[in-house]
Amino acid sequence: MNWILLIIAGLFEVAFAACLGKAKETTGIESTYWYIGFFICLAVSMSLLIKVTQHLPIGTAYAVWTGIGAVGTVLVGILVFKEPATFWRLFFIMTLITSIIGLKVVSH
Repeated sequence: MNWILLIIAGLFEVAFAACLGKAKETTGIESTYWYIGFFICLAVSMSLLIKVTQHLPIGTAYAVWTGIGAVGTVLVGILVFKEPATFWRLFFIMTLITSIIGLKVVSH
């Protein structure tokens, strides 16, 4: 269950980064809504991370959380914000995913 919560926390990290990106692209009340979304996602992500670190090693949990956030944010950047999807960018995203899976496998 802790690993599922950690994945959800990582997905909320992706969401708060996406909210920042959308807030940057908008103005006025729409931008305010994106910032509110940012703070909600940030609070959920951090709360879940705190809960998970009570049961999983902090180094592993934090590395997986940031890894999910990094991979997810890059993918959102490519798919939503039309950032470039170069070979090397995708290659290093795949190495990061492999590392996250490796941490899961070797952690108890």
